[in-house]
Amino acid sequence: MTAPVLGLIFECGPQGADKQVCEYLIQHLKPEAKLRSRTLDNKANLLRDAGRVAAQLFKDGCSCVLILWDLRPAWPNKKDKPCRREECNALLARLSEAGIANPDRLHLICIEQELESWLLANERAVSAFLSTPAHPYKMPRVRNPDRVKQPKAKMIEHFGAARGWRYVDSVHAIRLIQADSVDIKRLRRSASFTRFEVKLQSCGVD
Repeated sequence: MTAPVLGLIFECGPQGADKQVCEYLIQHLKPEAKLRSRTLDNKANLLRDAGRVAAQLFKDGCSCVLILWDLRPAWPNKKDKPCRREECNALLARLSEAGIANPDRLHLICIEQELESWLLANERAVSAFLSTPAHPYKMPRVRNPDRVKQPKAKMIEHFGAARGWRYVDSVHAIRLIQADSVDIKRLRRSASFTRFEVKLQSCGVD
């Protein structure tokens, strides 16, 4: 069986946290897949250009395309309350304009609230990363990480309290995922991660 070629579209830059973490998780969840990632730098670009980029990925041979973005911050203005439905509708309109002929092979994954929602789901990994033999750190369990309104701010708080470090998502997010063996059961506390897992596993299946 030919390995599926997955197209991934992110709102971050080429070394962005979302890209690093999602590619790492895909290597764990679907190791046979070949990946082609495109980064669009920010949410405004993604909502405007994802249709065109997805169409090109299909032309380049991708069997499935996933478009991933964070619900926070809001778009187009940070003062606006983020709305997943509005953002999905904006993307669907761009996809239609691009003439996407494979709607069943394209999936929208809105991460609620931010990538750090997934990281907070595994308190064991965060605790392991921030602990030293002399100063162990125990992060409290987060039962529903998608309901933490500002997960990045919460991660900044943990880094400061445990080690006096400044949390940098492009540096630390992937290290947190790698700090403990990938614990899918804990990650599934996030409904948006579960959607990511389900849609990923459906790619390449006729």
